[in-house]
Amino acid sequence: MTITRRTTLQAAGLAALGLLQAAPARAQDYPQRPIELVVPYAAGGGTDAVARAFAEALKKHLPQSVLVVNKAGAGGAIGFTEVMSSRPDGYKIGVGTVEITMLPHLGVARFSADDFTPIAQLNAEPSAVTVQSGAPWRTLEDFLAHARAKPGEVRIGNSGTGAIWHLAAEQMGRKTGTRFMHVPYAGANPAINDLLGGHIEAVTVSPSEVAQHVAGGKLRLLGVMADQRAARFADVPTLKERGIDVSISTWRGIVVPRRTPPQVVEVLRNASRLAAQEAGFRDALARLDLTHVYADAPHFQKVIERDNAFFKQLMAELGISR
Repeated sequence: MTITRRTTLQAAGLAALGLLQAAPARAQDYPQRPIELVVPYAAGGGTDAVARAFAEALKKHLPQSVLVVNKAGAGGAIGFTEVMSSRPDGYKIGVGTVEITMLPHLGVARFSADDFTPIAQLNAEPSAVTVQSGAPWRTLEDFLAHARAKPGEVRIGNSGTGAIWHLAAEQMGRKTGTRFMHVPYAGANPAINDLLGGHIEAVTVSPSEVAQHVAGGKLRLLGVMADQRAARFADVPTLKERGIDVSISTWRGIVVPRRTPPQVVEVLRNASRLAAQEAGFRDALARLDLTHVYADAPHFQKVIERDNAFFKQLMAELGISR
């Protein structure tokens, strides 16, 4: 080998080594510019509100600001795809919701739950069975007995076919041997409005979405699909208390692209833990009737893996997976 060629190879090797050594150094200096937090839904909704309250709380714990950007469309798939395909350097992070474990199985997304690294879970809301306050059913058992007596006639509104509240109602039906008429809407609010108007018999949205109407005496909660009772509705039993093994919740948290450097992930984990403890963030969720549920990355990862497996199987059994 000539001296010139050997020198060139040595220089290339040193340059490559320099790049390898420089990457951690850059990650350790993170963040050096503002961070973009992608919300995969429109402004004004619950997920957007959680994101903005969290971004505000992060100001105390990061040297750079966090800018909330809404990327709505395709049930969240557009925003999730943008986060998944972005450069994994920590400057574009996302609000992850339960839909990252659902949309891939519906065949409407080119990502999977494995394409994201979890940072922290911030919130969780269970499904709940809600009827009009003037309905004849005082208990969950009364409602289910009525529905079983009229197979396929009792109408339950949801936030869209294949969406979380539709699957919650389907699972309740499967576990209780009850056949409902599932009525899809473009979101939870239209379904709630039709319940208020007497056009359907029930909804299976979250307690937070009907809280004001329950407080106003217009709606009644019959049961919550969770492991524990909802703090605000401590007198409402869980389905598990009634011998029905159904626990289904939506959740929100922070995720980053899969190959984000560990040093960056650690910075975000630490900052997220501190921000999630801020009184201002907790108060913001409480004002929205949302439940503060914090989980660090390892536990959040288990939540994602659990729901990914559950919804994959449930959708296949319902014949709606692709």
